[in-house]
Amino acid sequence: MDDLLQAALQPQALITLLVLALAIVLFISGWLAPELTGLLAAGLLMATGVLKPAEAVEGFGSTALVTLMGLFALSAGLFRSGAMDRLRAVIGSNAVRSPKRMITLMVAVVGPVSGFIPNTPIVATLLPVIEGWCHRHRIAPSKVLLPLSFATVLGGTLTLLGSSVNLLASDVSKKLGYGEFDLFSFTGIGLGVWLVGGTLMVVLADRFLPNRGVDDSSLIAGMSRSGYLTEVLIPRHSELLGQSLHNSRLQRRFDLDVLELHRGNERFLPPLADLSLAEGDRLLLRCNREELLRLQQERTVTLAPAKLDDGEVEAVDPASQLTVEVLLPSGSTLPGETLRDLRFRQRYNATVLALRRGNAVLRERLGRVVLRDGDVLLLQAPRDAIRGLQASNDLVVLEQLEKDLAYAGRKGIALVIAVLVILLPSLKLLPLVASVLLGTVAMVASGCLRPGDLQRSIRLDVILLLGSLASFSVALEKTGLATAIAKAMLLLVQGWPVFWALVAVFLFTTLLTEVMSNAATVALLIPIAAQLAEGLGQEPMGFIFAVLFGASQSFLSPVGYQTNLMVFGPGRYRFLDVARYGVPLTMTMTLLVPWLICRKFGI
Repeated sequence: MDDLLQAALQPQALITLLVLALAIVLFISGWLAPELTGLLAAGLLMATGVLKPAEAVEGFGSTALVTLMGLFALSAGLFRSGAMDRLRAVIGSNAVRSPKRMITLMVAVVGPVSGFIPNTPIVATLLPVIEGWCHRHRIAPSKVLLPLSFATVLGGTLTLLGSSVNLLASDVSKKLGYGEFDLFSFTGIGLGVWLVGGTLMVVLADRFLPNRGVDDSSLIAGMSRSGYLTEVLIPRHSELLGQSLHNSRLQRRFDLDVLELHRGNERFLPPLADLSLAEGDRLLLRCNREELLRLQQERTVTLAPAKLDDGEVEAVDPASQLTVEVLLPSGSTLPGETLRDLRFRQRYNATVLALRRGNAVLRERLGRVVLRDGDVLLLQAPRDAIRGLQASNDLVVLEQLEKDLAYAGRKGIALVIAVLVILLPSLKLLPLVASVLLGTVAMVASGCLRPGDLQRSIRLDVILLLGSLASFSVALEKTGLATAIAKAMLLLVQGWPVFWALVAVFLFTTLLTEVMSNAATVALLIPIAAQLAEGLGQEPMGFIFAVLFGASQSFLSPVGYQTNLMVFGPGRYRFLDVARYGVPLTMTMTLLVPWLICRKFGI
């Protein structure tokens, strides 16, 4: 402990601790976007002289980051060309008729695919397929959507390409002098995790997954928890004029909740039953999707989700429009803004009819609600506008429409390119980064991906985050903090069997990942874990793998991993639903992963 205190009191080490503490607070609070927090920390470490500019930004020139950018493009080429249509067809097959069989299929098929393709686009493309399957078979989406996310998480640790965190861990390991990972460096451990975790997911499904949202009656019964938020206008000549809500029986006829009434600049809150309605009144309602569509056909009220700049309500012709649900995924640029500030209708040629946020109760007017990751919007738009939304990285369309494949005939070419990208590095014929870059160029040259799609496919938020986080590891190592913290931890685990030391590292990493970015967790803990391994006289790579798998196995909260958040709203989950299903998985992995690491390294 004296060594840690002495190291921490050094000026540069103290500055580093303060910067990292600030970054952790920002990661946990969410006050700044994760990528902005990373950039802020890197900038402060440079400004205070802890790191030279070249040291702070060297992560942006790493082979791992270049590989990741190419991987985004390759996955986009596979999806845009229709090469993944077979996956959609298999998952949406009517031959699968029960949740348990669907979960088994997802573990067996989606898991391995996630080992080579980033899990976010996989979940985005399969969400509407699985929701359609649930609707056809009258099965609650909550029975299968969380397992979809978990299946991609398990598959993400099968190979180096399965997750951006894998690539970051490889880059940090290389910078620390322990060497970078090969494509299949940890596949032996990943296979065990996938097989045991997948089996446990199937076994736990019936008992630990909620049965929520299976039919209209359950939606209505739980309307106060999972309904849409929308607004209606009392138009001229409406039969409701002069009547009270109680006498009009509006709530009984449509089975909805009236949350507020707005009349000019006045705002009326419940109880509203005896308030007489007037022309131009706007009612803030909460109801389910079917009731919304019924409301739209009524002449007594008009759906009024937004206003034009002059204050008049724009008329919408339902006959020429489609109504679809869209999800705001992690990484979208829309969260943090309101629909009014975004000028959503002008931007996307789509009208927002309503908004749903998991099971949260929203009481703000629709145009003033600040959007968040995981929100589900009910949109009305022309078919061409919805097809345009399907190509957007900011929204995921949760409906199956016939595809507008401008890349027809390219499925086979895209698959061949993808196979070669994996095969050539496996045979040591090309470095992985070279194979990925050549594959990206081949996707564009062969017409599987358009140049514009290539640019849109690259997740700038992920690139900025991972590039800036490399400065964390460099600062910890340069200031001696990594060694000092490892020595302090060594006093705690001295005399422990190596297995239990690995358990402690894995569990601490997993818990930290649930409250902050898993990429930040990897950047912070790998230098410390590697030094701890050396202090114990063990192979550092084993402890690095413990951090890697701990940061990747996120099963305890919807905010711990981006795919968990993506399925949270559509599945109508509550916060504790994720933990209930995920705790047994986490406990199993806490013992399994260290055991597999010990077997791999002969500990």
